[in-house]
Amino acid sequence: MAKTIAEKIFDSHLVDTPSNDIQVIRLDAVLCHEITTPIAINDLVKRGKDHVFDPSKIKAVIDHVTPAKDSKTAMQGKILREWARRHDIKDFFDIGRNGICHALFPEKGFVRPGYTVIMGDSHTCTLGAFGAFAAGVGTTALEVGILKGVCAFQYPQTIKIDITGRLPAGVYAKDVILSIIGRIGVNGATNKVIEFTGPVVDTMPMDARMTMCNMAVEAGATSGICYPDRQTVEYLWPFVQNEYESKDSALKDYSRWISDTDATYADIVTHDVSDLEPQVTFDYKPENVKAVAEMAGTPVDQVYIGSCTNGRIDDLRVAAKALNGRAVAANVRGIVSPATPQIYRQALQEGIIQTFMDAGFCVTNPTCGACLGMSNGVLAKGEVCASTTNRNFYGRMGRGGMVHLMSPATAAATAVAGHICNSDLYQKGE
Repeated sequence: MAKTIAEKIFDSHLVDTPSNDIQVIRLDAVLCHEITTPIAINDLVKRGKDHVFDPSKIKAVIDHVTPAKDSKTAMQGKILREWARRHDIKDFFDIGRNGICHALFPEKGFVRPGYTVIMGDSHTCTLGAFGAFAAGVGTTALEVGILKGVCAFQYPQTIKIDITGRLPAGVYAKDVILSIIGRIGVNGATNKVIEFTGPVVDTMPMDARMTMCNMAVEAGATSGICYPDRQTVEYLWPFVQNEYESKDSALKDYSRWISDTDATYADIVTHDVSDLEPQVTFDYKPENVKAVAEMAGTPVDQVYIGSCTNGRIDDLRVAAKALNGRAVAANVRGIVSPATPQIYRQALQEGIIQTFMDAGFCVTNPTCGACLGMSNGVLAKGEVCASTTNRNFYGRMGRGGMVHLMSPATAAATAVAGHICNSDLYQKGE
């Protein structure tokens, strides 16, 4: 029987089928951070079930508010820290070693093709870029995952989005995923997996694929997923080179997860990006998307470049190129947060951090704080932020604030202009 990649992964991890449409699957990794996991930890302790199924398969990080901004966030970190020590969880990343979870964990080689991964964070779907099934879950499911190493899901239905054409210069993965969400809507893939395929995806580096999969949840998807290919092998090679004779043998093994050509889909969408312009959101849903040109001139108070969506080295390189030696407008405060210490270090070595600082940006440590309005760039009522993050919900970055989502190139250009505009990297019609 022909299968999609998600179906292959589920079938290979099946533990039980308690009902016709629910499957309990074995987990390869349970990921944790200090905002959602302490609630699960405290409940497990209260129930006398303070155990972990396998310390080597649990990865934990303090990343959402780091360093702690108040006593409450300090306590959240303390609970996670002490739990990691108590259960000898080696892969725990505290201040100084920590980074944004969905950038740090793949950077450490913790995700492989065919893996099943959960985390108490909706953007866990980022990790599907590696040909894995990765999903955000609630507290109860996270507790079961920590304790038993399993999780229950509906058997996956998949929407295949075939991205065709050729991306114009100055148009990026963020623009592509915004255009897709604008097309299918925030409920367009509810309870389904989005499979990103096609020639455009084939040429995308892993950073771009992670950007795409990161925002699958904004269309309602349980997970986004890309086929593992040579790009995947190159990224993972430092971590898997002792497992395979060659990169070709690794590719052959990973290719078994690729969907069969005659697999059945809930829907197939062809999305031609040949004439796509840079995109930006308006109002308070990720489906509210326009071309940047239509929003040109909209004033902003803050520009934020970072997050699990666009805080990787490729993102910082593009933003620095778009700055082109210019300074942030006098009416704008610019903030850059590299997603991990490794990315920060690489950006330093390449002179990118200097470029940002020369332009007048504040460069901070890796943290999720601004994205969810907890620290590091919270908006005041009535303020507007041009952001490379993933959600523009009302109050997302601060009560009464407005968030416009866009690519790093557009964000950098907007910082210089003081209002939303296209970057010089994009020339319409070229």
